[in-house]
Formats: sequence, C-alpha cells, structure tokens
Amino acid sequence: MKYFFLFVSSFIFAQQTKFVDFTSVSAHLKLNPAENSISGTVNYSFKVLEPTDTIKIDAQNMQFSSVKLNKEHIHHVNSGKQLLLIYPFQKGENQISFEYNAIPKQALYFIHSQNPEDLQIWTQGQGKYTSNWFPSFDDVNEKVIFNLQVEFDSDFQVISNGILEQKKILGTTTLWQYQMQKPMSSYLLMLAIGKFEKQTQFSKSGIPLEMYLENRDKSRFEPTYRYSARIFDFLEKEIGIKYPWQIYKQVPVRDFLYAGMENTSATLFASRYVVDSTGFLDRNYTNVDAHELAHQWFGDLVTAASGKHHWLQEGFATYYALLAEKAIYGEDYFYSKMYESIQQIKYASRTDTIPVLNEKASSLTYYQKGAWALFALHQEIGDKAFRKVIKNYLKKYAFKTVTTDDFLAEVKKVSRFDTELFSKEWLESTVINTQNINKLLVKNKITKILLELDKIKSKPLAQKEGFFKLILMSDAHYSAKVMVVNQLKNESFEAKKPFLELVMNTKNLPVRQAVAYSLPKIPEEFRTDYESLLDDASYQTQEIALLYLWRNFPEKRFEYLEKSKSWIGFNDYNLRTLWLSLALLTTDYVSDKTVLIDELIDYSSEKYEATTRQNALEKLIGFKIINQTVLINLVKATTHHMWQFSKFGRDTIRTLLKNQVYRDSFAQIITNLNEKEQFQLNRLLNEKI
Repeated sequence: MKYFFLFVSSFIFAQQTKFVDFTSVSAHLKLNPAENSISGTVNYSFKVLEPTDTIKIDAQNMQFSSVKLNKEHIHHVNSGKQLLLIYPFQKGENQISFEYNAIPKQALYFIHSQNPEDLQIWTQGQGKYTSNWFPSFDDVNEKVIFNLQVEFDSDFQVISNGILEQKKILGTTTLWQYQMQKPMSSYLLMLAIGKFEKQTQFSKSGIPLEMYLENRDKSRFEPTYRYSARIFDFLEKEIGIKYPWQIYKQVPVRDFLYAGMENTSATLFASRYVVDSTGFLDRNYTNVDAHELAHQWFGDLVTAASGKHHWLQEGFATYYALLAEKAIYGEDYFYSKMYESIQQIKYASRTDTIPVLNEKASSLTYYQKGAWALFALHQEIGDKAFRKVIKNYLKKYAFKTVTTDDFLAEVKKVSRFDTELFSKEWLESTVINTQNINKLLVKNKITKILLELDKIKSKPLAQKEGFFKLILMSDAHYSAKVMVVNQLKNESFEAKKPFLELVMNTKNLPVRQAVAYSLPKIPEEFRTDYESLLDDASYQTQEIALLYLWRNFPEKRFEYLEKSKSWIGFNDYNLRTLWLSLALLTTDYVSDKTVLIDELIDYSSEKYEATTRQNALEKLIGFKIINQTVLINLVKATTHHMWQFSKFGRDTIRTLLKNQVYRDSFAQIITNLNEKEQFQLNRLLNEKI
C-alpha cells in the first residue's frame, strides 16, 4: 500500500507550491571535517493552501530523527531523495521540525590539505542542488526566508547569507547566526568556512560591501577587488532598483566549480581571480564580479520559473556585466566584446540547433545570445523605454518567479516594439540575421574596423598592408590591432616584420601578447625584440615568451633561466612550474636535479589546487619524469570534485596504460591508494584497450 501511495503522490510533487507555501526556516548546523559530514536541527514554518495528504522536502541521502509537526511526532517516509510528511493536512499555519545528518556527495565540499589550517568548506547549490546538504527545495518556485546558525571551530570564519546577527563563543567553537529578511530559492543558500581577511567598503546607497581573501593573499585586495564598489554603484543606478538585500559579501574559495556563484547576498568565486597588479591584465575578477552582482537582481530577486527561461538570469547578468565594464573600460571595449561574442554565436549556429528558449540550450546560448537579445532590444526601443521596462519588471515580480512572456509583457506596456518577432528571431531560432546584427555593430567605430578586417581576411597582404599600418599606428582599441596581428600569422617573417616592429615599439600589452603567441619560430634578427616580452607586466606573456625563447635559442637557455628563476606567476604557479620543467630539460644547468624534481612533483600533490596540480602533472608526464608518487598523484586526480581535473586524470592514465611498463607500475601502487582511488584505478585497468 505504501508503494502505491508514493506513486500517486509523486504526481503532485512538482505542483506542491499550489498546496503548500513554505515561508521561513531556522536551523542549527554543525559540520565535521573529519567525516565530511553535516548535521543539524531544522524548523520550517509553512502554510497549507489546500488540503493535502503529503508534503515533501527534498533531501538527498540523509538520515532523519525527531520529526514533529507542531511539536507532535508525525509519520514520515525517507525515500532517499525526499522527506515525505504524511498527514491529513488542512488549511492553516504549521511548523515542522526534525534533526538530520548527511555525508553529501555533492553541493557541499570539504577542501582538505596536509595542513589542517588550510581547510575550506563551501557550497554550490545551482546545478548541484542544495538538498544534498540541507533539507530544502529543488523547485525554484518555492521561496523561503532562511536563517542559519552554524557552529564551528573558533579558529575559522563562517560566512552565510544575510546579516550576521550574533557571534557567540562556545568554548573551542563559535556559533555564527545569520539572518535573511526576504525569501529566496534554495539553490541560493550558501556556506563558506575558512581563514579569511575581511575589508568592508560601503556603496553610495549605504550597503556594506564585505570583501574577503585568504590571510596569505591579503596583499592582493586592491587588484582583486579593484572595481567592486564602482561596479556596485553603477549597477544600482543603471538597473534603477535599489540593491534588494541588506549586505553584499564576496568570498574566493579554492577549487571552486565555476568562475562564480551568485548566492543571495554572498557571491563565491574561484580563487584563480585573486591576482596581483601584474596578473590583473590577463585574469581579473571584473567581469565575474559584475556578472554575479547583476544576478542579485536577475536570478535572486526575480527567478526564472524553469530552465526554459534561464536566459532571464544568465543573459541579463551577462549584458549588465558588459554595461558595467563599458563604464570602466569604455565603449570600444564593450562593442569589441559584443563583436567577439556574436562571432562565437555565428560559428556555433552551424551545428547548434537548440535556441535560447529551451532548457537544453548551451551556456553560449543562454549567456551570450541572451545578452545579444537584450542589446538588440535596448537599441531598438531606446534607453529610456528599456530602463522603464527593467524597473517595472523587477518591481512587479520581486521575490517571485517569472517566464519570458512575463518579461515581454512589460516590454509591450512601454513600447510598440514587436515582441513576437523579437522572440522568434532571438529566442526561438538559431538562425543568425547577420544584416540586422551588422546594423547594430556599425554604430561604433571599433566594430566598423573589426567588420572590415573580417571582410578582407582572405585577401593578399599587398592589398591590405596600408590598412594594417593605419590601424597599428592609430589609437584604435587593442582588439583591432590584435586582429591584425592574428591575420599576419601565416605570412612570411619578412613580409610581416614591419608590422611586428610597429607593435613592439609600443607599450600596448595585449597586442604585444598577440605577437608573443604568433611566433613559435623566432628569427634571430627578431630575437632582441622578442626578448623584451619577458619584461612585460603580464604573466601570460612571460610564460609563452620564456617557452618560445628557450625552444628557439638553445645557446641562451642559461640566460633565460637565470632571468626567470624567481618567477612564480599566478596563484596556480604557472611560471614556476614552467621554469622547473625547462631547468630540468636544460643540459648542465644544475648538477643535482633531485631538488627541482621534488619541487615539481610537490606541485602535483593535494597541497595545491587542481589547476596547479594539473599544470605540474602535464609537465611531469610530458617530460617523462614519472615515479610512484607521480602515478599516485595522477590517480588522486580521478576522484577530485572538479570534473575537468578528474577527466584529465582518467584520460592521462588511459594513455599511459597503453605502455605495459606503466600498466605494471600502476598495479604496484594500488595498495597505497584509498578505497575510492582503488575503485577508479581498477576500473581503468580493466577497460578494454
């Protein structure tokens, strides 16, 4: 009978919000890093809107006890995916309380290190579901006011959504109490635990802007958060609706799954964007900063009702991030980015048949084409009408969920714009109307140049050299000059030498970087010019220049290695791991290579983030510096929570297993691995070659 009941009830799960409205939740949580577990006491308040016999709370692989409805024990079923509350519910106010514990497989990540002081714990709800670590709601339409109390080791900081109402020391632990005032979808609930430095600024409207960094990175506050306050003030003014929450926090965490995540009032972002002033050129946080902040309105305040309408979040955040960058870097930068993205969209449209309004659309479609749709709308109806649409839309649907029709209805109210044609062209089709797009692009001088360069890309150099020189000698935006350099790649060195010299005589770092990448073979006559790239304030330029110079001029390898021996690079040690590799390959550079090998192998260990580990492993394996420790570290990669790194580990092992010597070596290390690692390696060993 129970199974029949569960089958029938499953029909109403997706429609639960019609019967029940969960309004708020308070919880007391404890986390155990030794077990990678979480436990807590949870109390939900809810209204029954229509009589029902079952209410569900999403809960993946959790254990429950003391389940009570209005302080009385209630019959419940734990399906492994939901907590099912079985009772003849009638209209009215109720409370449900329970205790739970879980060892989450995803959505809550414990980032361990050989040094316990480096522990970090953080969450990622979107796409992974908060219900893996907190009993909540996978349906975004169920919005709740969250209030969390988190008890943890007093040596660490705990960060969550909302205002910190209380911080209470309980012996060796501290109780952190965070409170939200407005409802949000469960995927936006967050935790971040670690050892952080905090700086607080205030927006022009008085919102506290809390910016965190790990203690070791405190000298990087300025370049990392260079434009954060400015972006906040810009977006609040541009959107026309006050920031909807009480506080805004930004926290970089190690081995984060994405660039950033817009948890309500508290963005998490990948530590790769923590940079110094040199790293800022190649890898800064500005766009991610603006994108995730824009989501506080588009996604957090107003949430897409389903995946089909996901562009209402990602397209809007992408577009408003570009508007923020336009305010910082200028109109030419904005238009060059719009040009770049439409080229990507055009190329993808050759094979991508899934339009914006489809839950299976690609990220490029949701983000970039969604942004382009808004740009086209903005240009067509004008700035005043567009601002009014956005303001009305956000006011009307604040703390609610929306569809594309809801948004287009607001457009109709302020403009005679043909929303049906707009939807068909931009949202329901993958066909690109190049003529209409070019009309929008030619409004800017830089995109006029880019379009002209694209038009002549197949012509002989003799027919375009005058145009090239004109661009390189002008004050045109660097994107046009980079495009010129890229079109010169396949020309002979003698033919392109005059153009390269024009570039090298400037201080334009992005264009000089394009030259660095364009010359894997460096003529002797250009060596001195190319060597100047080693002094550019760009870790990316220095990396490619060092590699190419080392390859092209063996007689000068000692000189290049001496110049770069103290280089570190980004926080993923890109320059240091390259230097170690080149030093090991350079005959007679060091008499005892053991120290260098040990250092490079160390970078492949669990002490470091996945990007550093992968950098080191690629070089170790590429140069055949492979011992048992390297093989063990490679197997450990296969169990990492970042899919890119785990895939790299699996694919690399598959390649090595084609060699019987390495197959035997892998078989010998199995006893040195934990259970998960043994499982992954055995599976790879047993695959058919």
